[in-house]
Parts: sequence; structure tokens; C-alpha cells
Amino acid sequence: MTTREAVLHADYSIRTVTKMSICVALCCVSAYISIPLPFTTAMITALTVVMNLTAFILKPKQTLIVMLVWILLGSAGLPVFVGGTAGFGRLFGPTGGFIIAFAIAYPIVSLLKGRNNSFVRYSLAAITVGIPITYLGGVISMMLVLQVTFWQACVMAVFPFIPGDIAKAVLAAFLGVRINKLYHD
Repeated sequence: MTTREAVLHADYSIRTVTKMSICVALCCVSAYISIPLPFTTAMITALTVVMNLTAFILKPKQTLIVMLVWILLGSAGLPVFVGGTAGFGRLFGPTGGFIIAFAIAYPIVSLLKGRNNSFVRYSLAAITVGIPITYLGGVISMMLVLQVTFWQACVMAVFPFIPGDIAKAVLAAFLGVRINKLYHD
């Protein structure tokens, strides 16, 4: 195998790195599309659509890299977290658990999506694994930082978001299936 062939068949081809870069950029931009709620520090955001979509179009390891790059950019001070916020301290704030949970949840969603391009499987992976892990991270951080009970944290970090997050997971699954059909590697 020549060097050129090895590069073309590498796990991180130019095409793959480009897809990963686009996913990082979409994470950064989608974090600005947010709606604050008066009773919580968490916001409704387009970020979860992009996180799911990333998991659906990339492999688990690639998804993890995208999540970590996004977290590193925000931690380094670039305003890429929800609402254009930034800084290492955000990881230890009331919504920091969501940020950390993204790096855990979405590589797992990517793993569970399987090799087949299946809308149902994508949706189920996001709804039954991605959303609960993300919520768990948010609940834990709110309980620790805001000194609230489990129930209060769920009222702030889970209950208001369930319908929208399910809809966003289904939308991402729909888009993921279409994108994978168009750009099958």
C-alpha cells in the first residue's frame, strides 16, 4: 500500500476531518440559538440537535473528539457555550453538567446507532440514552452548585425540556439518515 492509499483509507481522511470540523463549527453556532427560561439557568437550545446529528454522522471516537474540541474551545475562552458564554468556570457552574455529559452521551449514542442507516434506531439511541445521560449531568450539577433537591433540579433541568428534546432528537435522526445517504463513506 502506498502512502497515498494509506492516507485515503485512514480513519481520519480529509473528508472525515472536514465533517468533524463542520460539526465543531455547528456546535459553536448552534449554542447561540437559545431561548432562556425564567425559572432556570438552563436554556432551550439548538445545540442538542447538532450534538445528536454529530453522533449520527460520525463514528463514536470522532464524535468524542468533536465534543472535546468544542469543550476545549469554550473552556479556553471562546464564546461557544450556550448563549455565547465561555470560560473554564462554566464547567463548574449550574449548567456545567450538561456540557460534561455531552462528551459522555453522544459518543455512546454514536456507538448505539449501529452501522445501518435507521431512523428508528437513531431516534431510540438519542431518546433512550443521549437525553437521559445529558439530563443526569445537568441535574447533578444543579444539585451541587445551586444546593437544590433532586426534585427541584429536575424541575429546572429536565421536565421543561423533555418534549422539545424528543422532537430535536427525532429531527436530528431524520437529518442524519438523509445526510448519511447523501454522503455515504
